[in-house]
Amino acid sequence: MTDKKVLFVASEMVPYLPENEVSSMAYESPRMVNQMGGQIRIFMPRFGNINERRHQLHEVIRLSGMNLVVNDMDMPLIIKVASIPKERIQVYFIDNDEYFKRKATFSDEEGNLFPDNDERAIFFAKGVVETVKKLNWSPDAIHVHGWMASLLPLYLKKYYADEPLFAESKIITSIYNKGFEGTLDESMFEKVKFDGFAEDDIDVLKNATYNNILKLAIENSDGVVVASKEVPDELKEFISSQNKPVLSYTSSEEFENSYTNFYKTKILS
Repeated sequence: MTDKKVLFVASEMVPYLPENEVSSMAYESPRMVNQMGGQIRIFMPRFGNINERRHQLHEVIRLSGMNLVVNDMDMPLIIKVASIPKERIQVYFIDNDEYFKRKATFSDEEGNLFPDNDERAIFFAKGVVETVKKLNWSPDAIHVHGWMASLLPLYLKKYYADEPLFAESKIITSIYNKGFEGTLDESMFEKVKFDGFAEDDIDVLKNATYNNILKLAIENSDGVVVASKEVPDELKEFISSQNKPVLSYTSSEEFENSYTNFYKTKILS
């Protein structure tokens, strides 16, 4: 992995949010690549329940300041950064007061999904790409963790198809059992379609379930990692129907060799 550039894009990650399958692997996989001499960048949303003072987040003025269009609305992009001291790893945070100021991640105190989660996912995908463009950093591989990050493969393959910085980048999506019940906003299809996608490319978003959003990510990825011991049968079947490299589930104790081999032989070869 020496000198390979890998972009990690995650819905959540320790130590900034509580530990779970997604947040743990979103930390462990870049840490592994970093230790093996790879170059990494990590992006995640700056949720309002992340303690900025404790984790020493600060705004990067030169990267902030642009507006991203979401469903015909101009939404200001703020970029913050923090370091994980013991690993010497830097994390970039995509922020916007309207979308990420509230003191929670995906749902309210009653467990109801936030009605604008679809717009937050669109904003996050565009924010990551626009920031990487400003950094002028061309990744060899892009590894996506968690459903709020899962629009990124679609946007990279279609919306940013002519962006030379990502012309050679290979996209990997990790599939987790941790999703959400129900659907995102019923107008999500129209909001994504606003960005110029063909209806056929995003048809599954007419019913924006967890499984359908992940299907869209799988369809637009170059490789798939099954990151949970149990994943929905519907997703298993869909993965099987795609002619893509797949890494089967590996326990957290044994993931390093499996991930490294998958990166080297199936994605970066």
